[in-house]
Amino acid sequence: MVNKRKGVTQRSKNRRRSSGFGSHKRSVTVITVILVLLVCVLSVNALTLQAKNKDYKQQEEELRTQIKEQKERTKEIEEYKEYVKTDEYVKEMAEEKLGLVDPGEIIFKPAK
Repeated sequence: MVNKRKGVTQRSKNRRRSSGFGSHKRSVTVITVILVLLVCVLSVNALTLQAKNKDYKQQEEELRTQIKEQKERTKEIEEYKEYVKTDEYVKEMAEEKLGLVDPGEIIFKPAK
């Protein structure tokens, strides 16, 4: 009976050794390396995305400024459009382009 007990205790010791972390050491190392590489790749991508986001925010601000300028320009054009419809504009263009004057008005031309 003593021999039987030694065999049983020897087997249980072997099971304890093989069922631990030691037999899976290589697998755990490979998984750890893969996880570290994945974290590195994700970190680099995150930094790249942050840089792009910064560029896009700057571009967005520039576009907002351009929109504001164009709205102001549109307002000026509308005001000019209304001015063109007035008698004052017609008189100004007649004097400038055609050389017309009001009755009793004297025109002085520079000497050549």
